[in-house]
Amino acid sequence: MSGVTNRTMRALYRPFGLGLTVTEFVSSNALAYGSKRTMEMIDQHGLEKPVSTQLWGDDPATMAMAAKLVRECGADIVDINFGCPAPKVTKTNGGSACLRDPDRCEAIMRAVVKAVDCPVTMKMRLGWSESALVYLEVAARAQSAGVQAVTLHARTAKQFYKGEADWDHIARLKRAVDIPVIGNGDVDDPHVAMQRMRDSGVDAIMLGRATLGNPWLITQIRDLMEGRPARPLPSAADRLRFALVHYRAMVDELGEPRAVPQMRKHIALYLKGIPGAAALRERIMRIDSAAEAVGTVEETIRRLECAPPVAA
Repeated sequence: MSGVTNRTMRALYRPFGLGLTVTEFVSSNALAYGSKRTMEMIDQHGLEKPVSTQLWGDDPATMAMAAKLVRECGADIVDINFGCPAPKVTKTNGGSACLRDPDRCEAIMRAVVKAVDCPVTMKMRLGWSESALVYLEVAARAQSAGVQAVTLHARTAKQFYKGEADWDHIARLKRAVDIPVIGNGDVDDPHVAMQRMRDSGVDAIMLGRATLGNPWLITQIRDLMEGRPARPLPSAADRLRFALVHYRAMVDELGEPRAVPQMRKHIALYLKGIPGAAALRERIMRIDSAAEAVGTVEETIRRLECAPPVAA
């Protein structure tokens, strides 16, 4: 997730039980121009193994060049993004806009597979719109091109994140191809995640937005996968203590001017479900100082721990 799953966050979330982490998706064109910010986005500290680097673009030759570069920079897997619905990506025919032209999708996949000596995977949506569901065709072309796994987010590009992800399509894709299929979309509860895995037959699930502010979801799903009861969420105070670990790590990594704006959205998500969260989120959004933000969270922790227990 661009602007979210940077290397600091991935390093913090990986120990919760993730089997594979994926970098922020990066523009193949930006890599071609040697963008410093883009090079930062593909840096893994040398600590993540395995790690997948996700690329987007609409030109097969440029995507192949970018794939070679990220492989040289340590990517264990190169992932092709045909899923992003953001206008800044689709207006240049990248991300999910590629699904409007399956021939171009296939050309990109073949070029990337040929360019690197590591596994190539692909993530996509159902299609550009309800009237153009091409995921089965594009997955078949992916398998033919040598792509080794496909992730399907079960919405169209036009849906963005509205409505519910339709996992019946993911089950249909699993039956249609021989390569591994990874399911994605609305996986925000550990028991729902397991039910969807069983019903669809997928080989794995990809977690995204639901983990923001709640990395404990990863642990709960891992528990169920390995036959253990899902452990309960930590207390609100302990969740906020982890939020402070995240905050300080981001400041150390990026510096205060960059970290403070990025961490506003993260702190807002860690506050979810905490008494007075709405007012706290509004306050955090106006803070420009890391010390003040940390102080606000510490004050909230003290308040939570001094609150009288709630009667059963």
